[in-house]
Amino acid sequence: MEARIKEEFPGTTVELMESGDGVFEVVADGELIFSRKELGRHAEWEEVREQLEKRAG
Repeated sequence: MEARIKEEFPGTTVELMESGDGVFEVVADGELIFSRKELGRHAEWEEVREQLEKRAG
């Protein structure tokens, strides 16, 4: 997913953060845009893209 974000949103700094206990978060330019811990499920590409498009304006 990180490569796809960088391809479709060049210039965006993205971090996919994984740790124990099933935590998976997507952070773009320092802003949390998806948290598996909060939602209790994995991110779908379309919802991550939607959040990035909102940020881009």
